[in-house]
Amino acid sequence: MATEKVGVYRKYHGKVPLDDDGNPLPKSRWPERRLFRWVVRWFGLDGNRYSRSFKARKEAKRFAEEKQMEIRDGYVDPPPDVTLKEFRKEHAEVMDEHLAPSTLGLHLKALDLLAGLVGPDRPLREVSTTDIERFRAVRLGTGIGAASSNREIRTLKAVFGYAVGRGYLRPAENPCLGVRLKKVARRKPAYCPPEEFRALVRAAPDALWRAYLVTLYTAGLRRGEAMNLTWKDVDFERGLVHVDRKTRSGYVQAWNPKDGERRSIPLPVQAVDLLAAWQSVAPDGCPYVFMPHGRWAYYRGRVEGRRWREGQDLVNNHLRLFKTLCRRAGVGPYTLHDMRRSCITNWASDLPIHVVQELAGHSDIQTTKDYYLSVPPEIQARVREIQARLVGPLSESGTDPLTDPLRPLRPKKRPWGKFPTAGVERTRS
Repeated sequence: MATEKVGVYRKYHGKVPLDDDGNPLPKSRWPERRLFRWVVRWFGLDGNRYSRSFKARKEAKRFAEEKQMEIRDGYVDPPPDVTLKEFRKEHAEVMDEHLAPSTLGLHLKALDLLAGLVGPDRPLREVSTTDIERFRAVRLGTGIGAASSNREIRTLKAVFGYAVGRGYLRPAENPCLGVRLKKVARRKPAYCPPEEFRALVRAAPDALWRAYLVTLYTAGLRRGEAMNLTWKDVDFERGLVHVDRKTRSGYVQAWNPKDGERRSIPLPVQAVDLLAAWQSVAPDGCPYVFMPHGRWAYYRGRVEGRRWREGQDLVNNHLRLFKTLCRRAGVGPYTLHDMRRSCITNWASDLPIHVVQELAGHSDIQTTKDYYLSVPPEIQARVREIQARLVGPLSESGTDPLTDPLRPLRPKKRPWGKFPTAGVERTRS
């Protein structure tokens, strides 16, 4: 059982000094003549005694106070020594079923990049804030942008947070806590106005793409949510689409939505009609809504032959085809995610922000405000009219100060020596 008291002691080294008669000095006089260091000692839960030495008493007392606080909080034994290489292997194994493949890939890539700088055999507890700052400087030197660098630092912070949760680090030992992110100006969210969206739908090559575009624009689905949408998730009678987790069964692959929660989104009648039209000609037996005929034949063969790789995209080349569609319609350029941003902006024009957050599937309402709300052209025009009405006419004489030639503003010339201050006489020097 661990003792609750953390002690600070002198630890003597070297030979015992002698007095003038050549006899060993008594222990009470050792501090005067014998070399020593200050040592902090405590016992762990395993019954072993631990210690750490310091040159100065002030440093030893400061460390003892910190260790005493750790003991009160239940942190007695030092965390086990785990290297970056060992932690990387463990993280890949234990988080395989708990993180999305893309998120886990970012974690492992960040660990690999850090290990390439400080060495894979570096213990987690020896990775310092300076190492993280040096890592950022090296990564910026490769040409990546500040936003990408910030994303890597946030990823490492989350990874070391998992290390804290597993007992490999103290909460205050996360080396990324003291690293300040670089300031990056946010870009204006892209917005596809309704007239340009209608041009996209008119340029769509088939029923699949018409249903796909209208569903993205009116339901605000993420690309992964749309690709994993099954016909069971579409409620044609009530006009709803459900975003829900999938378990592996038959031709359906296991999948979890980004927010981890189920949500239901109302669909307009146009989207319901287009989905019904596509369903009538969709591949027979295909559970996925937006999987074309050619991809279904390939996918079915891979699944039946047990050669389908977990995490592989259900449908590929969608972004390339969408960019081609934008050029054909003469709009954009947009991305598939811009359809989601535009949908959320349209919702925000008439719905409370907390309702928009729930429909969008954001766990933090600040994400909805910062990254997805744009000002559509009709709102800009309304703001322009309001400001013009408030300013009103700028001249009552019939002349327009905005079109008449500008008259230069010159200060009135005062005769030298004549100032408004009374009783003060000034002379030219």
